[in-house]
Amino acid sequence: MAEAIERRSIDVVPAEERHGTPISQFTLWFGANMQVTAVVDGALAVVFGADALWAIVGLLIGNVLGGIVMALHAAQGPRLGLPQMISSRAQFGVYGAVVPLVLVVIMYLGFAATGTVLAGQAVNKILHVDTAAIGIIIFGVLTAVIATLGYRWIHLLGRIATVLGILGFTYLGIRLLITDDVGALLGAKPFDVVTFLLAISLGAGWQLTFGPYVADYSRYLPADTPERTTFLATFLGSVIGSQWSMTLGALVAASGAGFLANQVGYLGDLAGPAGIALLIYLVIVVGKLAVNCLNAYGGSMTLLTTVSAFTRAARIGPAARAAYTSCFLLVSVLVAIFASADFLDNFKNFVLVLLMVFTPWSAINLTDYYLISRERVDVPALYNPDGRYGRWNVVALVSYAVGIAAQIPFLAQKLYTGRITNALGGADISWLVGLAVTAALYYPWSRRTTTPVNT
Repeated sequence: MAEAIERRSIDVVPAEERHGTPISQFTLWFGANMQVTAVVDGALAVVFGADALWAIVGLLIGNVLGGIVMALHAAQGPRLGLPQMISSRAQFGVYGAVVPLVLVVIMYLGFAATGTVLAGQAVNKILHVDTAAIGIIIFGVLTAVIATLGYRWIHLLGRIATVLGILGFTYLGIRLLITDDVGALLGAKPFDVVTFLLAISLGAGWQLTFGPYVADYSRYLPADTPERTTFLATFLGSVIGSQWSMTLGALVAASGAGFLANQVGYLGDLAGPAGIALLIYLVIVVGKLAVNCLNAYGGSMTLLTTVSAFTRAARIGPAARAAYTSCFLLVSVLVAIFASADFLDNFKNFVLVLLMVFTPWSAINLTDYYLISRERVDVPALYNPDGRYGRWNVVALVSYAVGIAAQIPFLAQKLYTGRITNALGGADISWLVGLAVTAALYYPWSRRTTTPVNT
């Protein structure tokens, strides 16, 4: 069993341990997106007022735009051989990178907890039990096992989730065509720019929040893997999988109000006979397990990256990674048990808030990697606060703060709606503002202050 557990954590993956092909990136991200939370995300656009047709179009635009940014992060993995957030030290400084790292941990916890709520419902359906905590705890244990085993097992789970997701979601789509007049669901409402932009934001937010950990799962590929190939495999897997799930969600939400009260149960009822419903619940569990393992694995990497900034450790053993993974999942399970009410409304706001804090990070990371450092990174300096990248990078931290602040007037949140958003009729375009303002500030400022790495 010891040999089956991944040995690497925040350290560089050496050439002799590189393996796999880009197709593994396709199946990983396709399988991770063929899951019930993506169905809920697609349903949200309809729940909050969009016509099903325009919701699907808006979600597609958002998935494509966000998927481009997300896949550009993935392309860094084979070249650097590092987890994604370690490379942020090149922009923010060894200590400064802790600022976005803390927000990333919160993101992982949020997605793990909200996903565990839905997966726990499916586990309970399979076991025929009514106590919500039972399904949540069982699912948490399953996640802990796979996430602790690490990289190879996570990719294997992605392949299984891909096959089951295609079969299960295709069947549900056929059932929806049989039981409802799908044509009547499309174009039932006039086009509304506010809800259309909301759909775009939901799709983009879904993709962009993968950015802080997507390279964690491409870093074992051989260093000579073409960036274009890694980009396309990740982009297509994530966008096709998420759009498929979200389209189903938009149509299911438009077909009736039953989905709002019981998302997992509604899909089971849609499946029809009890035996087939049981298989659909299994598909839901496997799909959620695939993405929850990404959250747990990425969460443990992020926690280790945060701690190692101050301990100066360049390598963490499997036992420590397992301990951090277990602690992370324990917290997420507790959150899932005690914070499962008003799931749909809370999830919508959660995704859009994350969009506000991660678009500036993506803008800084990608601008620096591709346009300023031009893919040259001093890897040993990433672990040394006294090295090239220093403790704190004021340029990145100020740009990050300005990028977040610039979005506030454009927010459309439950607790706060910006003045400009009100003038736009409630349309939320904050994520576009965050990307543009952050990149426009960081690029010229960093060019004047950064000393290129010679390789």
